[in-house]
Amino acid sequence: MTSLTASHAADLVAALLFILSLAGLSQHRTSRSGVVYGIAGMALALVATVVMAAQSITAGAVALIVLAMALGAATGLWRARRVEMTQMPELIAVLHSFVGLAAVLVGWNSYLEVEAHGTAQTRIGADLLGIHHAEVFIGIFIGAVTFTGSVVAFLKLSARIKSRPLMLPGKNALNVGALVAFVALTIWFTVSPNLPLMIAVTVLALALGWHLVASIGGGDMPVVVSMLNSYSGWAAAAAGFLLDNNLLIVTGALVGSSGAYLSYIMCKAMNRSFLSVIAGGFGIEAPSGGKEEQGEHREVRAAEAAEMLARARSVIITPGYGMAVAQAQHPVAELTRQLRDRGVDVRFGVHPVAGRLPGHMNVLLAEAKVPYDIVLEMDEINDDFADTSVVLVIGANDTVNPAATEDPSSPIAGMPVLRVWEAEHVVVFKRSMASGYAGVQNPLFFRENSSMLFGDAKQSVEEILRALTADGRHQESAATRQATTAGR
Repeated sequence: MTSLTASHAADLVAALLFILSLAGLSQHRTSRSGVVYGIAGMALALVATVVMAAQSITAGAVALIVLAMALGAATGLWRARRVEMTQMPELIAVLHSFVGLAAVLVGWNSYLEVEAHGTAQTRIGADLLGIHHAEVFIGIFIGAVTFTGSVVAFLKLSARIKSRPLMLPGKNALNVGALVAFVALTIWFTVSPNLPLMIAVTVLALALGWHLVASIGGGDMPVVVSMLNSYSGWAAAAAGFLLDNNLLIVTGALVGSSGAYLSYIMCKAMNRSFLSVIAGGFGIEAPSGGKEEQGEHREVRAAEAAEMLARARSVIITPGYGMAVAQAQHPVAELTRQLRDRGVDVRFGVHPVAGRLPGHMNVLLAEAKVPYDIVLEMDEINDDFADTSVVLVIGANDTVNPAATEDPSSPIAGMPVLRVWEAEHVVVFKRSMASGYAGVQNPLFFRENSSMLFGDAKQSVEEILRALTADGRHQESAATRQATTAGR
């Protein structure tokens, strides 16, 4: 088998492993095997690439490639060990920015090597020269938009800048104008490639990526993350065309299409179109101020919440980003176990955009060993709230906001939400009465059947656990005394 044939075989196997990885990651039960398939596919692709490169470049260049791989692996392992689950959204955004930057560098390198040195027609052929010009331009544009957009998403998710949308006059016209300018520059560059046009498209794309995400409100961040995931995939595919790497093209197409479909699912879950997300919206406060209280709220202590849970027939827990911040998933899992041991029907209701990353809550609950079969999606559990004794809202806000269904003037009007207010009792775990990430006040806090349990979510759940344990011991002692009395 020749080295070229072996390389093609390795690419094919790696592509199949990536497809199996996506299939595995689509379900909780198979997610671990999906990760293993992805790691195996990437390892095989890297080895095959280095082996093929070693046949056409110097030993020094191979050593630099191996050094870069070693540094990247060491950095990746270090970050993976240190990153908290609450930091996952911003970590994903940073990784997307790396893909975008790589696509920009590949595009520039392709131009400087092929175009500027006057070797284009001999290396590519006159018939394909125009196509190559377009590939370079499109690859740089997608990569630059992904890079700065991901940087802004990271800054918003990590609270380094405010999550409110940037409201420049005529912001939608600016975005459309940038796209029109890109198309015009692409045609110009295809006909007459030159360095000033390369600089112009790079600056234009960097500015567009920054403005595009800066103009999107915090409530849309889950969609933005999946959108950037799609962009990074198409950027990788564009780099694959420039590098004549079929595996990179296939991998980029898989990531790009899966990210686009995930964005569609997120938009559907929020009852919004992709264009409305790009235009911004969630994160704009209501004209009335949005943060003004709409009545009096009732507070409850942990012991009272424990008593409520002990008497409950059924309980639904709706987690949000606040649970991740407090790292309360393990106490919540223990609370679930204790309640189920008491015969209480406990389930979880997870909104598709809960948290700041698609699937964030599901990963947290899986990490805490919560059984998969009691973690249900919004559509599966929404009709059951009316027949539920107690709902625990742990760190969620916008995804349980009744204004979405009852207030046409609300910024989140029409967004499908978990109808927790239909339950007999609702206990909301929050640090304060502040509005959620979308900057919209929540009327749920002032409902007659709602109570606020203020404080750190982890500490609050632990206090409830202690109260339940003490109540259980009290009941056990009472039963023992009763049995002893009956025996006498």
